[in-house]
Amino acid sequence: MTSTTQPDKESGTDIAFRLPRSEDGARMLELVKASPPLEPNTCYAYLLLCHHFRETCVVAEQEGELRGFVVGYRPPKEPDTVFVWQIAVSSKARGQGLGKRLLEQLLAAQPEGSVRYLTSTVTPDNEPSARLFRSYAEKLGVPCEESKLFGAEAFGKDQHHEEEHLFRIGPLPGSGRTPHTPL
Repeated sequence: MTSTTQPDKESGTDIAFRLPRSEDGARMLELVKASPPLEPNTCYAYLLLCHHFRETCVVAEQEGELRGFVVGYRPPKEPDTVFVWQIAVSSKARGQGLGKRLLEQLLAAQPEGSVRYLTSTVTPDNEPSARLFRSYAEKLGVPCEESKLFGAEAFGKDQHHEEEHLFRIGPLPGSGRTPHTPL
C-alpha cells in the first residue's frame, strides 16, 4: 500500500492513509487511552503490531496528527480472513465515516481476492464498534454474523473483563465467492 489521501468533508483538508511505522506505536496507545471504552494494550504490543503485522494495519493522519488507525492480522488457520484487533478514531474525527474508510483501506491493502472475511471481537459495552461493523457489512451488502467468542470467565476472576463477541463479515465482494456459491 502506498500512502493515499482523501479529502475530509468536515475540515476541507486531506486525510492520509498509510501503513504504520514503528514510531506510530506510542501515538496509537495515546489515542486508545483517549478513546474509552477501548482497552489499551501495552506500547510494546502496538510497536509489534506496527512491525510484525504492518501489512494488516493502517493509520490515518491529518495535518500531522493521528486521526485513527486499524490494527489486525491474518489468523494462521484462516488465511482468507483479516482479524481486526483494534480500531480507533480520534474524537476530532468521529462521525465522519473514518472508521469505515479505515476498514476499506485495510482491505484494499491486501492482495486482490485474498480476503473472504473480516472479523473482530467487540465487548457488549462498545456499541460504537458494534454499529461500525454492522453498518460496514450493510454497506458491502454482505452478512455480519455475531456470536460469543469468549465468556467473561475466560479472562479469569481477577480481570473484570466483559465477554467478547465475534463479528464475522462476509464473504466479501471480489473474494471469488458469493454467499450463493457452494463452498
